[in-house]
Amino acid sequence: MSAAALSVSGLRVAYGRRVIVDGLDLAPLQPGTLTALVGPNAAGKSTLLRGIAGLVPGTRGTVRLGDRDLLRMSIPERARHLAYMPQGLPGGVALTVMETLVGALRAVPTDLAPDGATAANHAITVLRRLGIEHLALRTLDRLSGGQRQLVGLAQALAREPDILMLDEPTSALDLRHQVSVMALVRETVVQRGLVGVVVLHDLGLAARFADRLVALSEGRIQADGTPLETLTPALLAKVYEVEARIEHCSLGHLLVLADGPIRGAAE
Repeated sequence: MSAAALSVSGLRVAYGRRVIVDGLDLAPLQPGTLTALVGPNAAGKSTLLRGIAGLVPGTRGTVRLGDRDLLRMSIPERARHLAYMPQGLPGGVALTVMETLVGALRAVPTDLAPDGATAANHAITVLRRLGIEHLALRTLDRLSGGQRQLVGLAQALAREPDILMLDEPTSALDLRHQVSVMALVRETVVQRGLVGVVVLHDLGLAARFADRLVALSEGRIQADGTPLETLTPALLAKVYEVEARIEHCSLGHLLVLADGPIRGAAE
């Protein structure tokens, strides 16, 4: 694994003529830490994640892992360093879970999968870590949305990248799996020294599992720091247009309590 930080400067991401992110800079994201991108709908969180991952054509700016410029790499070369999990795998795919994982491993040759047998063994190990080894021979078109989301996470984790980027990995999961998935993501990032970036809507999960929160609104950074520094009533009023309190539970976790919308704010 690389011990390099991920830095972003002057990032511009647009879909055609519609500019979503323009001139955005991020302080270096350190290896072994998990950063959560938070904000309301249409804040630019997923677009920023896709832009950093080099998945939006025409993205401009600089995204560096140490001294490597990721946006100037070919897709196969970038895939050796970065794994991206979308909001959900597509339905209607008749491949088995094992086939999709082995295919993801073999698509970019690494020491993890020099041959098919080694790739299959590694894939089973990852599925077991997520508790979904029983899905190995099921086809994607027979899985629920939550199960497909777990398979997408397995594909991202299987390649053991330097950078792990996850777009709303808990959105289709029940409460038990939300907590277990975020705990596993954090454990993986910390133990393997990855740069972890995750888009989350649940501020409670973000505060509990992320080291750093970047709050976005209209494609701009409104706050950046630890959960305690970032989650303030003033920030929630500005970004989410709600009156809210930040409290600690009996275990010391931050709780965001929204009391109601701010009167006069746009619907």
